[in-house]
Order: sequence, then C-alpha cells, then structure tokens
Amino acid sequence: MEFRFATEHDLKGIVAMLADDALGKTRETVSDSLEDKYLRSFKDIEAQAGNQILLSTESGVITGCLQLTFIPTLARGGMKRAQIEGVRVHKSYRKKGVGRALFEEAIRLSKENQCGIVQLTTDKRRTGAHSFYEKLGFQVTHEGMKLFL
Repeated sequence: MEFRFATEHDLKGIVAMLADDALGKTRETVSDSLEDKYLRSFKDIEAQAGNQILLSTESGVITGCLQLTFIPTLARGGMKRAQIEGVRVHKSYRKKGVGRALFEEAIRLSKENQCGIVQLTTDKRRTGAHSFYEKLGFQVTHEGMKLFL
C-alpha cells in the first residue's frame, strides 16, 4: 500500500467513494462529468496550507481517502490540531486493513507536523465507524454541534 496526496485527476474517483454509502449517496452527486462544485472545493483545499486529501493506493488504484487539515490554534498553549474528515474506503477494499493504514499514515503526518491532537467528527448514524475509531484509540470527549446554512 502506498500513500499520496490527491491531485485534480483523482477527484472523480474520490467523489464516487464519498457517494458510495447510505449517507453519502444522499449528499454527493456522481455523474459522467465532474461537477464544478467539487473542482472549486478541491482548488480551495489545495490553496490552503496544511489542508490536503490523503489517498491510499494499491498498484495505482485509489483504495481509500480522507481529508487531513492541520489547524493552528491559540487554545491549549497554541497547540496545533489535525482534523480528519471525509473518510472512505473503496467498497472492494473494505475489511482489508486499508482504513487502519490510512489512519496510521494520517497520524504519522500529524505528529510530523507537530500536532498535539488528532480530532474527527462522525455522523451519529455511523455506528460501525465509531467502533473502528475507538479501536484506533479515539475517545468520545466532546459533543459536537453544527449549524447548517
């Protein structure tokens, strides 16, 4: 397994993975051509320092992805945080250690970038994901809130 950061060329496959589950299919749009909204968002991610889409690959095939963002903060003595979002493993590679390896790489990169905390949010309906994150050492320490605009 190899790891690399996404390029614009990878977007169609990433969006397809994001859409390929019960919740994602209600949130994402998959079509023959990539919609501009995804390209604009990716360009914004690329332009922001410390924000990237991490991919796992096998023989050049994308097996998983997550968005990893390093966030400088003043809280906790100026501790930098890593935020993980948009985690997906391609359906053909699930239950094969891809998710664990992808997280291990994200955590390694977070340490390399002097982050003191790795945090993530997960939909309350993703109970299987919660168990997976807990096995990786993540703890439920806060209650998250969102305001949809």
